[in-house]
Amino acid sequence: MPLPPDSFDWIGLCEPTTAEMEQARRQFDLHPLAVEDALNPTQMPKVEIYGQSLFIVARTAELEEGEKIAYGQTALFLGRDYLVTVRFGSSRAHNPVRDRLEANAERMAEGVDYVAHAILDFIVDGFQPIIDRFEEAVQVMEERAIDTFPQPSTIRRIFRLRRQIRRFERIAGPMEEVCERLATTDLPVIDPGARIWFRDVLDHSRRALARMRGLKETLASIVETASLLEQHRQGEMTRQLAAWAAILAVPTAIAGIYGMNFSFMPELKWRYGYFMALGLIFSVCTGLWWRFRRIGWL
Repeated sequence: MPLPPDSFDWIGLCEPTTAEMEQARRQFDLHPLAVEDALNPTQMPKVEIYGQSLFIVARTAELEEGEKIAYGQTALFLGRDYLVTVRFGSSRAHNPVRDRLEANAERMAEGVDYVAHAILDFIVDGFQPIIDRFEEAVQVMEERAIDTFPQPSTIRRIFRLRRQIRRFERIAGPMEEVCERLATTDLPVIDPGARIWFRDVLDHSRRALARMRGLKETLASIVETASLLEQHRQGEMTRQLAAWAAILAVPTAIAGIYGMNFSFMPELKWRYGYFMALGLIFSVCTGLWWRFRRIGWL
């Protein structure tokens, strides 16, 4: 029974062996260089043209314990009548995408370019839980930094997060270029009418990267802001200590003068000299306290 004219093969491979990839290469006449790149799970995101077929490399990301991001790779081979995906290092299978598309025959009839869009959209949407988790952690640290200077453990966590974000930008950042090329360039297999779908993926990718860059800037500002607030708090403490030292210097000076053991000193024979000295100490100290209080030092 002949197949419908708009039908195509969709093959999904998860961490295939060399023999399995060789079988797929012979069946769909895949380019050997593209097959070699698909088996190398450390490729950077890219789009390459091989005759009338297209080869796309996308990077996946998942959050592990300890706020560490684990990266994987998904390679897509696109031809007029086939789509082959090769997935390494990602636990997010494409089954939900396939089930959703197969349940909508009208969308499946769009062809392999629409399916490729759905897979790339699924990959880019996988970045959102990571960003949400990082944003929650950064928000908590930002709020705490306003009250107290971050503990050494928090500072180490801040630098770990910044390192993870920089790595994310380096590995997943080129996904924006891949989506932009698919959305704006004449490419084999990609129908001009399908570019609008890739523009949607491009928008998601740009927003994810923008949020990550914003988090990196926020993390940098947390330490800086906390340092400024800590300097301000220390300045207030220094002013308070200086004010109390000035107040305590008055009775110390007066008591020191009258504590000198000279035989002939004025006021030593005064009947009310002691009470006058106490009154002088109290008056000067009170005046100093009121003055420091008024200028905000106490």
